[in-house]
Amino acid sequence: MKTLPAVDVVIVGGGWTGSVIGKELAAAGQQVVVLERGQPRWPSPDFQAPAVHDELKYTRRHALHQNTATETFTFRNNTSQTALPMRRWQFAYPANHLGGAGSHWSGAYYRFDPTDFKLRSHYTKRYGAGIFEPDITAQDWPLTYDELEPYFDRFDYLIGASGYAGNLKGKVQEGGNPFEPWRSRPYPNPPMRVPFASALFGEAAASLGYHPYIQPSALASRPYTNSEGLPMSACVYCGFCSNFGCEHFAKASPQVCVLPVAMKLKTFALRTDTHVLRVELDKEGKKARGVVYVDGAGQEVFQPAEMVFLCAFSVNNVRLLLLSRIGKPYDPATGQGVVGRNYTHQTTSGVNLFFNEQTHINPFMGAGAAAVTMDDFSADNFDHGPHGFVGGGYIQIQVVSGAPIGYHPTPRGTPAWGSEWKKAVRRYYNHSASITITGSAMPTRGAYLDLDPTYRDAWGQLLLRITYDLPENDIRLSAFLTERGERIGKAMRGVVATEAGPRKRPFTATSYQSTHLTGGAAMGADPATSVVNRFGQCWDVPNVFVTGASLFPQNSNYNPTGTVGATAYWIADAVKRHYLQAPGRLIA
Repeated sequence: MKTLPAVDVVIVGGGWTGSVIGKELAAAGQQVVVLERGQPRWPSPDFQAPAVHDELKYTRRHALHQNTATETFTFRNNTSQTALPMRRWQFAYPANHLGGAGSHWSGAYYRFDPTDFKLRSHYTKRYGAGIFEPDITAQDWPLTYDELEPYFDRFDYLIGASGYAGNLKGKVQEGGNPFEPWRSRPYPNPPMRVPFASALFGEAAASLGYHPYIQPSALASRPYTNSEGLPMSACVYCGFCSNFGCEHFAKASPQVCVLPVAMKLKTFALRTDTHVLRVELDKEGKKARGVVYVDGAGQEVFQPAEMVFLCAFSVNNVRLLLLSRIGKPYDPATGQGVVGRNYTHQTTSGVNLFFNEQTHINPFMGAGAAAVTMDDFSADNFDHGPHGFVGGGYIQIQVVSGAPIGYHPTPRGTPAWGSEWKKAVRRYYNHSASITITGSAMPTRGAYLDLDPTYRDAWGQLLLRITYDLPENDIRLSAFLTERGERIGKAMRGVVATEAGPRKRPFTATSYQSTHLTGGAAMGADPATSVVNRFGQCWDVPNVFVTGASLFPQNSNYNPTGTVGATAYWIADAVKRHYLQAPGRLIA
């Protein structure tokens, strides 16, 4: 094995958290190396038209996603089943290549609600402990929204967020989202333009007494220079956001918003084609010595470092902890252990809408985050008492793309192929839309991550095994939200038919839900129920830090990237202010 000269900081993953933390620590004088397993991918030349507008390459052949031929996950619903490997991505789209999911994400941009950070105590205080089913293991975060708000604000101005503030310093703003948590500054850019289907949704939701607003976006709505001095261009609503890189420098990504500045620092180095196998520990297993990776030539390399940051995709962080023997693996039979505990996905559902032929939707005129949304049933914005579940969800119409391979909506009962199917596609392509519902997800004792004892990756390492099914709490939540969504759909102008699809058990890995996989390395105040402390520092190995959605003790109904970015700045700030002055445990 080849051993390289030691550095101060080695970072696993070149996505949002790795790029932000890498730049921050390099600017503070630390010698930083970022290891990215994929290829370098930049808006120019890699994402330029017309080649980037290749639906077959990017949405069907998963060009920006983790390669299942070399590394995948296995999945089962419960411990009585045998987990099987996923041979192609359907349930989620974990990323590969520089930028991670920050390259191919849609750009929908939210902050978690203040109640998300104190979920267990908040619901218990308001509704009583009985609102939680016995097997739900939800817990409070060890930090609050108010503590994170300055870091949310910093990430807003890094990515050029577009939106209209609904709550400035506690004062509700007319025209914004009245349920929005307080924010210290307005969004740096105005909200995006509203597609026709989204406008019809907002009109109907308002007529029913709800509070629709334009979804916040990480797509710049006008030319913008971000907080790092980097330029962004205005979105042109081409519809090639989800699963694609952005040719216009309009969608926020690490390559657009932070890496060009980081790479000019003499203390910052980026290495691609570096697949990290494990964190190397000392003989006592109490301190990381660095990481071992395989380079593009297939050679094993040891990179010594004083600090290690796990900044990979959320569940891949958990796999690295397990492969490196950091922390006690979770055992669902006993409820003991922490690594892999509190895994959640997201409770998504929808309502398909079919319009008369006089209503032209033009689905190809959209963007990954062009939407009208309502938060009346998000978080704890409504009385949960009569319904017997915790959590919430937002309801919206988001016009992402009418790309021809993936978008051919037809009503139930339409043949799956042949002349009748073609006739239905022609009839409904421009006369259909979907109300999408994004709900929270509660962790349970039986939902967890561990290493599969049977299947291995291309490097001979055990695959990550996902054991997950929807709890009854989330089934009731989905039925509630979907019924409200269908009411709005039936109130929309031009709608002639609706088809509701609430989430049902069993959870399936063969249809797309979201890429919002969370948990497994939960942040907490108690080492018995968490992997890391409030600063992302491992309880067992204090010079290893974990970042991203793996820190979430449960999943909010809101998209995770805003909170992922805020916690990245929070962790970097704690390391700069405290750890660098006195390396060791930040919390006793």
